[in-house]
Amino acid sequence: MSDLDPAEIEQTKLLANALDRASTACVTVGVVTPLAGYVYNVPGFNAISGDRAILYFACWLSGAVLLHYLARRVLRRLA
Repeated sequence: MSDLDPAEIEQTKLLANALDRASTACVTVGVVTPLAGYVYNVPGFNAISGDRAILYFACWLSGAVLLHYLARRVLRRLA
């Protein structure tokens, strides 16, 4: 078991949750929203080329994966 006091344990959990919520926001902002804009023909969403859109999606998704990984690493402090 870790040598953290109860307050430090809760702070660690809060940090991990914040990182995981940020990863969810990255997926929402960078992947889901542009796809919805494209599907529903929102003006401006069709102006970007397909190659560039895939690059943006990959960057946002990579950021989300990285944040989620960091959240998992933070939680390992509790083990």
